[in-house]
Amino acid sequence: MKGLFKGILEGIKNSVKRFPQTIGISVACVALLIYISEIRLEASSDYIETLSKVTMILALGIPLSLCIKLFFERLESYKKISLYASYLGGGLLLLLYYYYFLNDLGMVSMSRYIAFNLIFYLVFLFIPYLPNGIDFEFYVVRVFTRFFTTVLYSLVLYLGLVAILFTIDKLLGVNIKGEIYYYTWLSVAGIFAPSFFLAGIPVKNEKLTLNDYPRLLRVLVLYIIMPLISIYTMILYIYFGKIILTRQWPQGLVSHLVLWYSAISTAVLFFISPLLDEKNWPRRYMKYFPKANLPLIVMMFISIGIRIRAYGVTENRYFVVSLGIWVFLIMTYFAATKKLKNILVPLSLAIITAISVFGPFSSYSVSRNSQNKRLNEILVKNNMMLNNKAIKASAEVPKEDAEQITSILNYFESNHSLKDVDVLPKDFKISDMEKVLGVKYSDEYHENNNGYFYYNSLGSLGPVEIRGYDYFFDSRSNRPQNLDDANFNINFHYESSTLKVSEKGKEIYKRELQDFAKRLIEKHGISQQGENLSPEQMSFEDENDKVKIKIQFLNISGSKNISSGKIESKNFEFYVLVKVK
Repeated sequence: MKGLFKGILEGIKNSVKRFPQTIGISVACVALLIYISEIRLEASSDYIETLSKVTMILALGIPLSLCIKLFFERLESYKKISLYASYLGGGLLLLLYYYYFLNDLGMVSMSRYIAFNLIFYLVFLFIPYLPNGIDFEFYVVRVFTRFFTTVLYSLVLYLGLVAILFTIDKLLGVNIKGEIYYYTWLSVAGIFAPSFFLAGIPVKNEKLTLNDYPRLLRVLVLYIIMPLISIYTMILYIYFGKIILTRQWPQGLVSHLVLWYSAISTAVLFFISPLLDEKNWPRRYMKYFPKANLPLIVMMFISIGIRIRAYGVTENRYFVVSLGIWVFLIMTYFAATKKLKNILVPLSLAIITAISVFGPFSSYSVSRNSQNKRLNEILVKNNMMLNNKAIKASAEVPKEDAEQITSILNYFESNHSLKDVDVLPKDFKISDMEKVLGVKYSDEYHENNNGYFYYNSLGSLGPVEIRGYDYFFDSRSNRPQNLDDANFNINFHYESSTLKVSEKGKEIYKRELQDFAKRLIEKHGISQQGENLSPEQMSFEDENDKVKIKIQFLNISGSKNISSGKIESKNFEFYVLVKVK
């Protein structure tokens, strides 16, 4: 046990020495995440978003720095100035990425960010073995095994630390804040885990053989995963036969089932390739399984093709098709070649991923063009086009077409911008549909018509300062509190969200609180997960010639109608302080 512990520490020490930039970036990410957590309740949402994007850029620098280091390690000789210049160039690329590709945290930015992470990690896998890829499979097996060992060790370490913290809290009476458990997890995942993982990355000229193939992984792949995939293949062929007999082509879920089955099958074939000379049946499996897989992938293309023909291309369908093309090409390669170069598997996936998120043939460009074309066809069909611009319908638009128009515009508003719709005015809003197009927003078609929001300051609200005010009111009791004068009354009407203050039966103040909810939505957007705002952000003051009012909100929730822009249902919990002039 002592030797094992010493070996782990020595490995971490060597990994820090070998990959100081990578581990340093990871430590910086942990520090930033802790800082964000500490200031989240006090800082503005814009500042938090900026810090979050900086953290994301740093996280992207982790695989990029690994790629640079491993590229130079494979060279016979190099000057350190060249290595440092490459790190500097990588930093500049990340800076450009921040300013040009991470303007927001919407669908396009996030999916592109995930894709670039995938690309860099794939490059990290194959860059030490370019161009010939000899023994590449053993290298991936080593990395794969080290990854799961790291997950196991990190989990055990974290649970052990949590048990220690919990015991100190409960038995010794030392108050351990809940955030400490989160910071402990960040430290284990962001400092220990990468240091331990990188300690297992093979060094240059390290010879890897079949003896490096873990027995546990061999049993898992050969005797558990391969039989399960074979049974799954039989089920898909039975379903394929049912389709031929009934002549009802598949739609929806089946394309995803076949796609992920094929992707997992590709990974399995990759992992059994080093074992082909050891046993006969993996060799036969490699010979026949890829050929059996190809008709199922064709079935998947037919399924997704039906959806695209009916509803056009979207990013999700584009990704399904592009991943399907990659799997089809890899299976064809496995079926046709006798001498495998498995380095082509991650290399080709990295290329496909890059094409999918960057350039004129990216998923975003193709999807926008497809949905614009689909909208144009519907408008032309209903005589709603003039000089390549949309005009108001002169007759009632069929319900199905109205639903399709609604769906397309919702797609642009959710994933891109309504400014990307070629035939509409640049200042067009969903609420303008009936005025501009003569088409009513189809609520029946779009189930998520209402945008739900929730903001709160409960976590950060301390004692309420009442000095300088005469009356205090808690909306949760819906009755005046701390009153000396029975003729003074404060009332909140939940149905209309209206706050009223009366004196001797005469109304002296009235305010609809949904105006404040609108201001929060305009500033922070629709927040369904619970936006934690500071007390200052969740309060406002108002006055007239009779009273001075301060309202401190505890939480605000409700729904905003996307088509009309109105807040239709809402819930407010708040304190009111009143000073009578």
